[in-house]
Amino acid sequence: MSGVDAGPEAGLDALLQPFVPPERLLMGPGPINADPRVHEALARPLIGQFDPAMTAAMNRTMALYRRVFRTTNEATFLVDGTARAGIEALLVSLIRPGDRVLVPRFGRFGHLLVEVAERCRAEVHTVDVPWGEVVPLERIAEAITAVRPALVATVQGDTSTTMCQPLAGLGELCHEHGALLYADVTASLGGNRFEMDDWGLDAASAGLQKCLAGPSGSAPVSLSRAAVDRITPRKKVEAGIRESRDERREQTAPTIASNYFDVAMLLDYWGERRLNHHTEATSMLYAALECARILVLEGIDVAVERHRVHGAAMVAGLQTLDLALFGDQAHKMHNVVGVEIPAGVDGEAVRHDLLTRHGIEIGTSFGPLHGRIWRIGTMGYNARADAVVRTLDALESVLAAHGGPAARGQAVAAAEASYAAYT
Repeated sequence: MSGVDAGPEAGLDALLQPFVPPERLLMGPGPINADPRVHEALARPLIGQFDPAMTAAMNRTMALYRRVFRTTNEATFLVDGTARAGIEALLVSLIRPGDRVLVPRFGRFGHLLVEVAERCRAEVHTVDVPWGEVVPLERIAEAITAVRPALVATVQGDTSTTMCQPLAGLGELCHEHGALLYADVTASLGGNRFEMDDWGLDAASAGLQKCLAGPSGSAPVSLSRAAVDRITPRKKVEAGIRESRDERREQTAPTIASNYFDVAMLLDYWGERRLNHHTEATSMLYAALECARILVLEGIDVAVERHRVHGAAMVAGLQTLDLALFGDQAHKMHNVVGVEIPAGVDGEAVRHDLLTRHGIEIGTSFGPLHGRIWRIGTMGYNARADAVVRTLDALESVLAAHGGPAARGQAVAAAEASYAAYT
């Protein structure tokens, strides 16, 4: 059975047919098409979560993601769940009730950090700029001096606006004032430069469904020694698995409010104790391991450059279609571009025709940008020339049918010229 919804009145025969999704080229802001090698990994046989082969795979996954994050942090592991699970696990474990938290906010996902921090009962302060800009380091510095936060929490790449917040120098600034630095790098990791240790980050979380070329459902995270030290006094091993050494240890800070997202317990699960916490999402661990293996095999710098090259080719093609680029292009992510929807063009109708006639998905945006821009991605497995050319060719055709530029072939020619200039 195809991916068409059978509806609430569907008969039993229809409901019992296997679900076969339609073929799509996912060229939006994520998720994207997973690398075929990741699909192969997902299909591998399940084994027990404490099988020696499984714990070896966990150790290998940690070692690979240290390379991906560019860190020596021992506390580098996976949180089972989507990228948001990684965000929540780190924030709920790092933030104590009443802590002051500073969030530089330049898009939808900065608002998400505020939401999560407030649910952790933090006193949240923000530094805001219009969507399409990034927050200048000088303004963050002023806010840190004024607020004296325990934690600065920022997004690196916000797909809602396509902007990439500069992080170099921010870690040093935070540490000078006694603050830890956390970054959500879900949309940027693997496609834009990220240096966890060199830039002085204390915590970072990601997802697989963007530049890492995998499916959503696993959240790689990494924490510095200082971040772990912030969490350890809150450690409480749950009853039923507690050992005598846990009974003797004094808890000196409020218990982490979530059991599932309790990083202190997750560290014992991934660490030498292998203390049972939850049943590992085995297939997603296979996928996450494969995503990291593929990226490290390619080379981090090579992958970042690949995203830059294919992103530039997409931009070159879009500009020939009289599509104005959205936001500060000096701070745009390599892997996604926002373009203004032309006046008089029904943006949703264009997206619908791209999807139903050409099997290609692009995105709109959120909040003040909903219906105003399209977001077109070149990320992960889809950061390649054939995907760029196919998308531009289809978009040119659909736009012409909706009152856009009628000349055919210009967008593809511009992309090819961009590639030629690179080679």
